Amino acid sequence: MTLIESTEMESIDFSSKGENINIVERLIDDLCEKHSINEEHYGNILIALTEAANNAIYHGNRQDPEKTVHVEYEADGDTFFFKIEDEGPGFDFENVPDPTSPENLEKPNGRGVFLMKHLADEIEFKDGGRIVELKFTNLSKPVEATA
Repeated sequence: MTLIESTEMESIDFSSKGENINIVERLIDDLCEKHSINEEHYGNILIALTEAANNAIYHGNRQDPEKTVHVEYEADGDTFFFKIEDEGPGFDFENVPDPTSPENLEKPNGRGVFLMKHLADEIEFKDGGRIVELKFTNLSKPVEATA
């Protein structure tokens, strides 16, 4: 199964340096402005994508500036697709510790996958965790509150 349904994807590549997260932020700003996405959806997309890019930079590529983060994206009506890929060894995405467990609440990191899963409408990990695909749908409708 793949979340990305067409070949009309655009892409950007950047080296694995922390300051390059601003490239992803500018991409989200531009896409959301171009497609008139409301603030609630904008926030969800921005947080999920910056978490994915941060994970690729810091965990996947270990901040090695010789390694690249590859981001593919497509805006199709009121649906956005993103694919973030790093050159790292991958990770066990099925056994990520729950950041809401009492023993993990005080830890300074470990929330990225949790946030992506809760903010994106669909998420899929591929290639041993080196690739994450995120899908955001119904972007023309207000965000529903979750209990």
